[in-house]
Amino acid sequence: MYRRIRDLREDADLTQKQLGQALHCSQQVYANYELGQRDIPTATLIQLARFHGTSADYILGLTDERRPYPPSRAKA
Repeated sequence: MYRRIRDLREDADLTQKQLGQALHCSQQVYANYELGQRDIPTATLIQLARFHGTSADYILGLTDERRPYPPSRAKA
């Protein structure tokens, strides 16, 4: 997972500081996510997936498909 978030960031030509700002956290906190020294909170994982236009499953390594899932049509 940690390699994937680094690769996504680098593919977008962003610095850790820029992505930290987008996620409302410091560069150091974001760096710790990439290094696996800090668990990524669920809300941040969702933000990352939306930011990069992918799925949380891709970030977590559960799929190699980068495209996000289509929006759900399920009604609550």
